[in-house]
Amino acid sequence: METEHLTIDHDGLSFDVHLSGPARGPVAVLLHGFPVDSRCWDEVIPRLHESGLRTVAIDQRGYSPGARPDAVDDYALDKLTGDVLAVLGHLNIAYSMVVGHDWGGIVAWHLAAKNPDRFTSLVAISTGHPSAARDALTAGDQRDKSSYIKWFVQPDAEEKLTADGGSVLREFGLTDDEIASLLEPGALTGGLNWYRANFTGDIATKLACPPVEIPTTMVWSDQDPVLGRTQAELSGRYAYGDYRYSVIDGVDHWAPQKAPAAVASEIALRSSMF
Repeated sequence: METEHLTIDHDGLSFDVHLSGPARGPVAVLLHGFPVDSRCWDEVIPRLHESGLRTVAIDQRGYSPGARPDAVDDYALDKLTGDVLAVLGHLNIAYSMVVGHDWGGIVAWHLAAKNPDRFTSLVAISTGHPSAARDALTAGDQRDKSSYIKWFVQPDAEEKLTADGGSVLREFGLTDDEIASLLEPGALTGGLNWYRANFTGDIATKLACPPVEIPTTMVWSDQDPVLGRTQAELSGRYAYGDYRYSVIDGVDHWAPQKAPAAVASEIALRSSMF
């Protein structure tokens, strides 16, 4: 189906938004994570259209070239969630599913918990509820898996990640096109500022998230090297509505790209359960 590429202005910034799918279908807003943009959903979106869903894929703050503010504080969670609400408001979308992977999952949990009147359901991929992640730091191996965050917040993180033409990024599993996008001026800094804004200082307060009361699906892939099983399994403690937990076998962190059929199936299933 034809995709409508929009530029939506909010908070003095310009966001690239990609709208497609059946005109009268229920809406799923798709939120990517670090360090990729909305292209991570490219293989998922056509499958959602086949299921009757309309999709809104947003290149979020730091990823849209026109939305890369300099100040680290401009990447705080309230800014990130506010961007999504503003885009949906501009599009006159009163209700939608919210789907997020990686950092997009954190944003999605917060949106669902704090705006239950705006979202019909939540699908979180890889990233558990922030309180479950907190619990997993003491109850599992998540502390070791999250150790990379310590150097992501350092001032020289950009230099380390882009050394040798982005060899470290390539080890993460990124494609040449994705790496090229990150080498554009300000692109990688924008993504890293999500970590700097929210994983420094009083982290517990910054990430604090109420329980989610709308229907929720947690999708986790069992070869994920950075987000472990414990934080995924414990998320059910903080989902008070209808809850589904699904494991994708044999797939690493990049579930939308590596297992698009499975991801799309879980999103479509959650939509049909509403």
